[in-house]
Amino acid sequence: MVDGILNAKDSFSIHHGRFCISGSSDSMIRLWDLGQQRCIHSYAVHTDSVWALASTPSFSHVYSGGRDLSLYITDLQMRESVLLCTGKHPILQLALHDDSIWVASTDSSVHRWPAEGRNPQKIFESGNSFLAGNLSFSRARVSLEGSTPVPAYKEPTLTIPGIPAIIQHEVLNNKRHVLTKDSSGSVKLCEITKGVVIEDFGKVSLEEKKEELFEMVSIPAWFTVDTRLGSLSVHLDTPQCFSAEMYSADLNILGKPEEDKVNLARETLKGLFAQWLIEQKKRTGSPASANGDLKDIATKCHAHSGVEVDGSSENDAMVYPPFEFSVISPPSIVTEGTHGVPWRKKMTDLDGTEDEKDLPLWCLDCLLNNRLPPRENTKCSFFLHPCDGSIAQILTQGKLSAPRILRVHKVVTYVLEKLVLDKPLDNGNADGNVAPGLAGSQIQHQAVREGPTRSGSKSWQKIRPSIEILCNNQASYLFS
Repeated sequence: MVDGILNAKDSFSIHHGRFCISGSSDSMIRLWDLGQQRCIHSYAVHTDSVWALASTPSFSHVYSGGRDLSLYITDLQMRESVLLCTGKHPILQLALHDDSIWVASTDSSVHRWPAEGRNPQKIFESGNSFLAGNLSFSRARVSLEGSTPVPAYKEPTLTIPGIPAIIQHEVLNNKRHVLTKDSSGSVKLCEITKGVVIEDFGKVSLEEKKEELFEMVSIPAWFTVDTRLGSLSVHLDTPQCFSAEMYSADLNILGKPEEDKVNLARETLKGLFAQWLIEQKKRTGSPASANGDLKDIATKCHAHSGVEVDGSSENDAMVYPPFEFSVISPPSIVTEGTHGVPWRKKMTDLDGTEDEKDLPLWCLDCLLNNRLPPRENTKCSFFLHPCDGSIAQILTQGKLSAPRILRVHKVVTYVLEKLVLDKPLDNGNADGNVAPGLAGSQIQHQAVREGPTRSGSKSWQKIRPSIEILCNNQASYLFS
């Protein structure tokens, strides 16, 4: 804007529309005459960046704080400054109220300090003031020489404690748990699909705990995480968020067939919008397929995006236990609807009256019509060979193809059928997209019967073979 205000923080106070006070990253406080469009005074008070300012109603004195952890009051006319207090964390914001000033810092707590806002000259009567120079290095030089001013106050008159901010995180490879570390050094384990902290490990090494909790699983990334606000923010973006699936058996969902695939993003959305779906059902008198307007908007999404129905899940509002969010401490949903205006609500505040334009089309289509966007091929190819030194016969020279979430016991069953039962391999291409013994997206195997499978062959139950599957020379499964 004007020479000398480069890198300035956006902390300004304006009086009568003519004068403006600014704090900048060069540690200077500057007084500007907006009519003349120039800086008329500079005050070297701090030893580091100035991040927060507040002024008295008469604009005679200014309170300032920043990266140097200190709060100062400066007489703009006499160019005198007094150190009010020194904290343990950089100061982010100031608010003057009567004879006190509220200070917010990076530790998430808010402190109230004496400020003599009605008569700030009382503070200067203590004799601890110093002259504010007009060059940025002058204050730093004084500090290096050991002439550090003595704080006028040692303790705040009131402290409102805050929750320690999250400063570090690691997504575990099961893609459901996230390790977090807060500003107090405490490491906690959070479950994304439930929005809760499931374990507090105390002050331990985040890296060591991540290695300890490592699981031999491979699940695609379906969400992103950031902690810029000091809390855990989870982002779902279509279509990537629908790329992760797990078997219901691996999620310990009782009453659901073990081989049913569960889309993690879809079930998470159902858990987040459970209250909204219930209220929709009450208002419309029908299952959570919603009213005509919402159904029309979801149908429009289907027509333009070529979405496909997720046939592996029922189209109902049932929320499975691994996706039940807490109503005592509910998460907030931040989204941007079709009209492009972001909004935020707690999960429990959704009452079913929200405008259909408040939610993205893909989210509506998933919740109301059980339709998911097209996804990339979720199959993977692998080779199945006898282990080095094994006398087992070679089953196939080509690749096998199966879903990415293939359970290793299916591979064991496949080996069992081909080796022990001596079944002939099905016809298929050697380099195959569809490998021997595979059909569609899943390894198909014949049921193993109790009795002999054919004349002269023995039951595998009586033989009780021992089969060990190794991946990268590590044992994955042992069947005996």
